[in-house]
Amino acid sequence: MTTNIDFTSVHNHYERPVFDAVSRLAPNYPYLEADALPDVACVALNRLGSRYIRHTVDLNFYLTEKERLAIEQTIGEAVTYAFEFVQARIAMRARR
Repeated sequence: MTTNIDFTSVHNHYERPVFDAVSRLAPNYPYLEADALPDVACVALNRLGSRYIRHTVDLNFYLTEKERLAIEQTIGEAVTYAFEFVQARIAMRARR
């Protein structure tokens, strides 16, 4: 007998912080239109890999301050790279 298992609580820990960082940094890239921002998020998330969790509070509880800061820095670097990457791709397409 198969039971219905609810996996909706499982998500990549990096999603929300990356989405927040993209939204926060978007004004620094005025030449990127809003429809390019999900591409920026995808590029950043792919650079970070996956860290699946069920509850954000559980992960935060087990992280040291040093680990938390390292994660924040890694997210910042990935998002900055992603903005530059997507912006460069759009500029290359415009030159054709």
